[in-house]
Amino acid sequence: MKRILTLLLIVSCFFAEITFAQETDSAYVRSHYTKIERLIPMRDGTKLFTAIYIPKDISASKKYPFLINRTPYTVRPYGENDYKTSLGGYPAVMRDGFIFVYQDVRGRWMSEGNFEDIRPTNLGKGKKDIDESTDTYDTIDWLVKNIKDNNGKAGIYGISYPGFYSTTSLVKSHPALKAVSPQAPVTDWFIGDDFHHGGALFLMDAFKFMTSFGVPRPKPITPDKGPKPFQFPIKDNYRFYLEAGSVKNLKEKYMGDSIKFWNNLFKHPNLDTFWQARQIVKHLKDVKPAVMVVGGFFDAEDAYGAFETYKAIEKQNPKANNILVAGPWYHGGWVRGKGDSFGDINFGTPTSTYYQDNLELPFFKYYLKGEGNFDAAEANIFLTGSNQWKKFETWPPQDVALKSMYFHPNGKLSFTKPSTNNSFDEYVSDPNSPVPYQDGVQANRTREYMVDDQRFAARRPDVKTYQTDMLTEDITITGPVLANLLVSTTGTDADYVVKLIDVYPEDTQEISPADNNKMMAGYQMLVRGEILRGKYRNSFEKPEAFTPNQATKVNYALPDVGHTFKKGHRIMVQVQHSWFPLADRNPQKFMNIYEAQPSDFQKATHKIYHGGTDGSFLSLPVLKP
Repeated sequence: MKRILTLLLIVSCFFAEITFAQETDSAYVRSHYTKIERLIPMRDGTKLFTAIYIPKDISASKKYPFLINRTPYTVRPYGENDYKTSLGGYPAVMRDGFIFVYQDVRGRWMSEGNFEDIRPTNLGKGKKDIDESTDTYDTIDWLVKNIKDNNGKAGIYGISYPGFYSTTSLVKSHPALKAVSPQAPVTDWFIGDDFHHGGALFLMDAFKFMTSFGVPRPKPITPDKGPKPFQFPIKDNYRFYLEAGSVKNLKEKYMGDSIKFWNNLFKHPNLDTFWQARQIVKHLKDVKPAVMVVGGFFDAEDAYGAFETYKAIEKQNPKANNILVAGPWYHGGWVRGKGDSFGDINFGTPTSTYYQDNLELPFFKYYLKGEGNFDAAEANIFLTGSNQWKKFETWPPQDVALKSMYFHPNGKLSFTKPSTNNSFDEYVSDPNSPVPYQDGVQANRTREYMVDDQRFAARRPDVKTYQTDMLTEDITITGPVLANLLVSTTGTDADYVVKLIDVYPEDTQEISPADNNKMMAGYQMLVRGEILRGKYRNSFEKPEAFTPNQATKVNYALPDVGHTFKKGHRIMVQVQHSWFPLADRNPQKFMNIYEAQPSDFQKATHKIYHGGTDGSFLSLPVLKP
């Protein structure tokens, strides 16, 4: 009983501490900021709802810069007497002092106009033609001219969808825009972010998000009058999506024609002009503000976007002031919590706190206020496994050796080529019994699947596993991993899921930070996984059927990795043909999958070839000692 009372006291103190911190932050906002709300006119006459928090000590002798967040997720609370409980990404930014600006983007919540998902950049602009870049420009222009005692400088930041709006601000940017931080930015919804990976629909994210977010808004509304989240009739998502039978059935049963985005999915199954128009990275030219792109290696939503945005700016603007920060984070984890662990994986140090103190706040203070020093490296990377921050002059680092890791018979994996010729593994994949993306039962897509134990998948006969001997030295991977597969199928289409895995030693004494009763011995940590819809192996624009039973190359890149496989560990690769319901099912026949009926899903026999000149292997960018 005494032990229980002690535990209750500890728990109550913990929650009291959290509540006190929240109350302190909330009180700080009210005592140090004045909130005003304005409808800011755009060049076409449309007015965007904007909440502005102005420091109370602002004056002609103490001027402040703007720090802007443009969002489709509402700037609530609404009303000049209703304040946010904190400002900026985390309290330290709020306490440092900025003019904080929150704006409902065009067509969302209390802003006028029509909303468009990932609105295309408009290159042929007339005086009243708009896109997200012009809306940002017009907003900054109004702020600089109408908010008294600003210092003439503006910064913009945002995570996920707001990260996309941060990126768009770089296109023909306003002269006052001096610092931009796209964080986990939505970048390409067909290739690698949120709703598609490798041309495969990311079913769980797309359906849950768009059943509420995609509901039409006929006029400006506040969240209390907005759509409510979809209520799943079956709480086991694996069962819900499997019993639905097909994507077409889901649409017909739960959406009809009401969700514009889903209608567009059906109209544009391939990478056509619809999706190409929404590829923002090709427009990132003549970038003038300082840029700090931020991403998480374990971001379930937008790991792809951060790396591709950074690389695109580097390629198209060799002299741009552009840096990258990447750490062991879930979506937005760099400003949520300490970042000392994620799921079962311990990082040994508060990575998020380090980022906040040494990177984000110094970045905005230096470029917007001229205060302090900002001496970050070109690429600031936290390597998991070795659990250390590393600074690189480029990303990916130049000081790497591209090493081939070959598949062998009997599940072996090695840097040495197989001595056998044209051997293969043969097995059956059944889309009516797809491989789950995670063990157990989930009501929603978890974020922890990005590092979860893969032993559940290794036990399935439709997952092929290849593993090295115990490593005799550390091996650090920095950059994209290339899957080079030689395969065949009895069907005419197939999905390919390749997973890079860190296998812990059986004698490790490590314990999961999430569960003190869970030993990490033999743990198969997912380091990186990615899917490619096989018909897009040569082109996302022009899908191609497989010739049944014909050996075919399937080569594609997995998003960037920053991980050390420690001495005594093993490297594992798993190959499978479903990742459900994370990704929708492939019927394993060449067709428009958005039109598939339950009867279209069929078994297929697959082969993975090893040996010879064209056997299957992974290309790993191994950091030189």
